Amino acid sequence: MNVLILGSGGREHAFAWKIAQSKQLENLYIAPGNAGTAHCGTNVNIGVNDFEAIKNLVWEKDINLVLVGPEDPLVNGIHDYFLNDAILREIPVIGPKKDGAQLEGSKDFSKQFMMKHGVPTAQYATFEKNNLEEGYLFLESLKPPYVLKADGLAAGKGVLILSDLVEAKAELKNMLMDAKFGAASAKVVIEEFLHGIELSVFVLTDGQSYKILPAAKDYKRIGEGDTGLNTGGMGAVSPVPFADQAFLNKVEERVVKPTIAGLKAEGIDYRGFIFIGLMNCDGEPKVIEYNCRMGDPETEVVIPRIKSDLLDLLVGVGNQSLSGKSYELIDETACTVVLVSGGYPEEFEKGKKVQGLNLPHDSLVFHAGTKQEGDDVLSNGGRVFAITSFGRSIQQAVNKSFDSAEKIMYDGKYYRKDIGKDLMAYTD
Repeated sequence: MNVLILGSGGREHAFAWKIAQSKQLENLYIAPGNAGTAHCGTNVNIGVNDFEAIKNLVWEKDINLVLVGPEDPLVNGIHDYFLNDAILREIPVIGPKKDGAQLEGSKDFSKQFMMKHGVPTAQYATFEKNNLEEGYLFLESLKPPYVLKADGLAAGKGVLILSDLVEAKAELKNMLMDAKFGAASAKVVIEEFLHGIELSVFVLTDGQSYKILPAAKDYKRIGEGDTGLNTGGMGAVSPVPFADQAFLNKVEERVVKPTIAGLKAEGIDYRGFIFIGLMNCDGEPKVIEYNCRMGDPETEVVIPRIKSDLLDLLVGVGNQSLSGKSYELIDETACTVVLVSGGYPEEFEKGKKVQGLNLPHDSLVFHAGTKQEGDDVLSNGGRVFAITSFGRSIQQAVNKSFDSAEKIMYDGKYYRKDIGKDLMAYTD
């Protein structure tokens, strides 16, 4: 098989690393890829939203399956583009069509979907410019903290959690009237705040059946102790020790099954990954959000734990034979630690030369934001590497990642040294 992966981050490197191990694979292409994916297949300098160039590549390289990494091309309708093209329509695309991608593309749509299909979630209301005053009144009816979410895609920055009512009202006005997040905040969802501990559950579905992949917990804030600005993710751990089998059974019965059934009821033929962001509220699961793709950096701990052939599962999604597939897991803990550029998630510099990649590492080093220039690997993003290690415990796995993190050097390198620390209390 010839496979194309779309994307350029750590998630896509993890996919490429895993798919490259498949006996079914002939050629692997990654567009645009990074310095790490180049070791797994062939990078092609095409943007993920350049559908015409992607079509030409698929035709030229006789691609048999396309795996879409990021949400942007899915929300923009790449799967629909394939189905509407006489040349492309028979080629499986792993990722939902535009209607299914609205689970991530519109917070208002996803909340309506949850309410309609009985998926447990926080109470909410949606507001636009013309009913700003009603938004103020709704905020007054809630207890702090206040959760404001831009309806559309805002590159992971569209969620505000505020403790002060006056500030919350000011930010609501800023989002709706002053377009703080551009078109993404033309609508704003206000939610009640859920108290608990977060985790993510990942589902792979062919539109009929599904497989639940390992759960993970990620770390969003830039600073240790979950302080500072939100980022794309500073690390992740899988499995999640507080998500025991009894809790995961509740997730399947109360969240996964109603979600899959709801998609069918809506006439949405969803083929791909569903990322379910959850809050464990005293042992009860509530959904914070859906994403229409795998998370990053969660992919870097979930995919390495799968012992079986990932490409075989993806083929099952494409031809709707997933129910006949099975997979095995590595029975160890995986932890990833993300190395970022100095200044991230605000202004940061690119083009920093990386050293230490050729040293022995007891870890998987996934490139997140890198590029190759001659013999040199240079930083090319806010998140530069995701370093994944296995261990019999969280402590053992994360220590290996920290050791590898110290070997990799570039100007401005930063990483959190408390990844997994909060979970160790659940492992005694």
